[in-house]
Amino acid sequence: MGGTTQVAARGSLAHPASTRGRRRATWFDRHFARIAVLPTTLLMLVVFGIPLLFSAWLSLEGWSPDQTLFGGTFAGLANYQDLVTDPEFTGSLILTLEYTAGVVAAELAVGLGIALLLNIDLPWIGLFRTLLIVPMMITPVVAAFCWKLLLDPDHGVINFFIQQHIVWLGRPDTALLSVAVVNVWQNAPYVAILLLAGLRSLPHEPVEAAQIDGASRLQMFRHITLPLLRPYLMVALLLRMIFEFRSFDNVYVMTSGGPADATMVLSMYTYLASFVRFDLSLGSAASWMMLLISFVMCGCFIALVRRRDAT
Repeated sequence: MGGTTQVAARGSLAHPASTRGRRRATWFDRHFARIAVLPTTLLMLVVFGIPLLFSAWLSLEGWSPDQTLFGGTFAGLANYQDLVTDPEFTGSLILTLEYTAGVVAAELAVGLGIALLLNIDLPWIGLFRTLLIVPMMITPVVAAFCWKLLLDPDHGVINFFIQQHIVWLGRPDTALLSVAVVNVWQNAPYVAILLLAGLRSLPHEPVEAAQIDGASRLQMFRHITLPLLRPYLMVALLLRMIFEFRSFDNVYVMTSGGPADATMVLSMYTYLASFVRFDLSLGSAASWMMLLISFVMCGCFIALVRRRDAT
């Protein structure tokens, strides 16, 4: 009798502890994902957050090269006002928007065409799918140098094949086009791989039903394949729009913003302001303007996609 009472007492004493243990385990299971990514998040905040905060502070300062790094005077939004009233900045902004629209449209069109071709089951198609990733695996700077040699007016292979002497990177009417072609050549495979993955995952039932109804290939592509492929197209469009808006590598290597500012995109303008003219305050303001414009573009794009999905 007494032993039974002691066991019951011990059980009643152990019960709160076991309950607390289960609560801790439940809390840990619920927040495990957040705890697991916390070290990486803190590291990313340190690596990226500190430079971002410093550049934001620098964009509000009136800093000059003869001052210490923290010796500038507070200027408020004066640097941003200088950018808005600077014809070179507004011209580079318009050029960047036009360049981004044209290059992204070309990458989507070329990538979709390649994905449709590689979606056909033919002999050696696996080899062609593997070779597709070669351009995107090359470092952008190396690819730009190679294309610069190919487009050389005196010793380049391009002029040798067309039997004409064209200074591709030295003329305002061909310099931006040449840079855009190189960008499409290198990044269209990325779009093609993304869309090919989408094509391989599409259901076969709608296509088979359309074939039974006598639909042509163009009708099936327009009314079945393209609508089903729209989520993949939207992802490719958003990613390429972000990357092309801040395109720098090819422009810097091939033209450095010239000739006559024909390829002076925003990233090149920011680089020249910061590291050539050494106006770090103006360069920081320009970089933050690029970031804000990117946020606005992405926000408008996401809102448009959600509105279409809702309807």
